[in-house]
Amino acid sequence: MPIRGDGRPGGLGGAAKLVADRASAIVRLELALAAAELKEKLTKLGIGIGLIVGAALFAFFALGFALAAVAAALATVVSTWLALVIVAGGLVVLTTLLGGLGKRNLSNASPPMPEQAIAEAKLTTEALKNGHH
Repeated sequence: MPIRGDGRPGGLGGAAKLVADRASAIVRLELALAAAELKEKLTKLGIGIGLIVGAALFAFFALGFALAAVAAALATVVSTWLALVIVAGGLVVLTTLLGGLGKRNLSNASPPMPEQAIAEAKLTTEALKNGHH
């Protein structure tokens, strides 16, 4: 194999090796870039999830205080125990309504199978077997 003046192999074989080495280096660099980018995005995702969980926790407490304020406002018209029972009853009605709606939506969605896509795939498979275009 001929050797060039700079110490690298010459000829077609040498050029092919040089191209392969550089392509390999480019792939390694792209993988390192992808890993660094993925790490950065996962870090941001983790921080974002943590902030949203914190916001949800404070929203939960805010809802509790809002309901306590409603009970306190009702307590100016009726006795305190009755105001608390009214607020609790409203929450039970709301919980029952939302739970029923959620259960109905879940039962309508199951099983989670892409029925139209499966039917189309079967038709396509059948058409390919029969030689139709």
